[in-house]
Amino acid sequence: MIKRALWQGLISGTAGGVVMTLGEKLEQAITKRPDSHVPARVLQRLTGLPEHPGKQPLPVNWAMHFGQAALLGVLRSVMAQVGLRGPVASAKFTVVRLTNDQILENATGVGAPPSTWPREELVIDVLHKAVYAFTTGAIADALAQRTTGPGPGQRHAALRPGRHADIGPLPHKDAYGR
Repeated sequence: MIKRALWQGLISGTAGGVVMTLGEKLEQAITKRPDSHVPARVLQRLTGLPEHPGKQPLPVNWAMHFGQAALLGVLRSVMAQVGLRGPVASAKFTVVRLTNDQILENATGVGAPPSTWPREELVIDVLHKAVYAFTTGAIADALAQRTTGPGPGQRHAALRPGRHADIGPLPHKDAYGR
């Protein structure tokens, strides 16, 4: 499952990152909002790369932007592999994507907590991260369904939907683990 989740997640996350970036560029053309250099600044701080004032090198910005997208896609793929799929799973993943950004940006001193942002900036950021999360989720879900069918969680739910004390776990052979 891990090998499958890795390659499927890298594909899903990268595709989600591309779709998010296209949406950002469209939004920026309409709103005239400038490019963000936060990803590059975070990567510079995390890796000890030299920091630059003002506009940041595009390759560094994209390395962080698409690197995060690809790596977090692996987590969404793991969710899909175990049966956490669909819009609810993608909504949960949106929160993970936002949280990941905020941890890195705030830990490095590059960003500030979203509660301090102007509301318009916050709405735009959440919207773009949701586009990423739902795109990544749709692809991860489709790949997982194609290669594994229902995940263990889905097979368990098929026994009797909901949580019930009289329904035990799936047989060990039908779940992931040792």
